[in-house]
Order: sequence, then structure tokens, then C-alpha cells
Amino acid sequence: MIEYLMDSAYYKSIPYLYEGMKLTLYITIVGLFLGFILGAFAGLGRLSKYSIIRAISTVYVEVTRGTPILAQVLFIYYGLTVVNIGELTSAIIAITINAGAYIAEIVRGAVHSIDRGQHEAGRSVGLTEKQTMRYIIWPQAFKRMIPPLGNQFIISLKDTSLFSVIAVAEVLYMGKQYYNATFEIFETLIMVCVFYLIITIPTSIILRRVERKLDV
Repeated sequence: MIEYLMDSAYYKSIPYLYEGMKLTLYITIVGLFLGFILGAFAGLGRLSKYSIIRAISTVYVEVTRGTPILAQVLFIYYGLTVVNIGELTSAIIAITINAGAYIAEIVRGAVHSIDRGQHEAGRSVGLTEKQTMRYIIWPQAFKRMIPPLGNQFIISLKDTSLFSVIAVAEVLYMGKQYYNATFEIFETLIMVCVFYLIITIPTSIILRRVERKLDV
């Protein structure tokens, strides 16, 4: 049994998929880090008292959430030919823009969920509006953001599989390269799913524990 597995595509595809998974995680982590920054600004922008900022933030969120990430990455890679963006950069930009829109809603919802009395309490002790947000509202809101941000990590991780269309060497693309050479499609795709599950299942377990610990 062990000899069969060692000689099968299940085992032989692992080095290829491992290289792809490293790039998948890199794109996801960098894209989500930048997406959180973008999403934080957009989310707070949707709560701004200035109508122009609210309008810009709303248009960004609605347009991005209303279009598929596959179309977005194709537009970035093929549509912006003047800029000549590479495959990896296009993938990171697509994850950043797409995740940022969803994170904006996470941020907006978390901040909006904080009781209005917290704002008034900050102002009553002499804090400015920005200081109240920084020291009172944001820490409480961020605590509530953690579970949905973890879910967004899982979603963005799986979304990277779409980037195989522009030849980004993520885990699915590497799997396709392997089974195109060996014709062992079933076994390779099984291992591709296993690699995704190795990341997503532990992440889901950790998120549930964090959610219980934070009681959110």
C-alpha cells in the first residue's frame, strides 16, 4: 500500500503543489494586508460626514462587490496594457481591491455596531472625534472584525485559484501543469483540494475558538 502511494500521483504531485501553495499564501497574505488598509479607509469613508467621501467609498464598494474577481484580474492584466503589469502583481492587486471592498463592509458594520453612547462618552471627557475613534471605538470594533476577517482570508485564499487564467503559478495552476504532463487528472485534483483543506480547516477551527474567546 505504501509503495503504491509513493509511486502514485498523490505523492509525486506534492512538490509541485507545495510550490504553488507557497505562492498562493503569499498572494493571499499580501493582498489581504493591503486590502485591510484599503478596506479600513473605505469602510470609515462610508461613515464619513462628508458626502463626497461617502460617495467615492460607496461606488468603490458596490462596483467591486458587484463584479466577479475573475473579470477584475483579467481587466487588470489584459486591460491595463499601458502599465504592463505582471501576473503576480496583477493577482495581488486583484485580491487587494476585491478583498478591500468586502473588508470595507466589515469595518463599517463593526464601527456602526458600537453603541452611540461610546462616542458621546469620548466627547464628554474632552476627546476629539478622531481621538474617540482611535482610543475608544476602533479597539472595540476591531475585536468584532476578527471572525469575519478570518472568513475573508479563507475566501481570498480560494479566489486565488482563478488566477491560473493569467498563468499565476498558484496551487491549481501547478496542479494543471502536472496533470497535463502526466494525464493523472483525478489524483492531482484530489491533492489540490487536500492542499486547500490543509489551510482552510485549521483556519476555521482557530476562528471558532477565537470567536468563543472574544465572545463576539
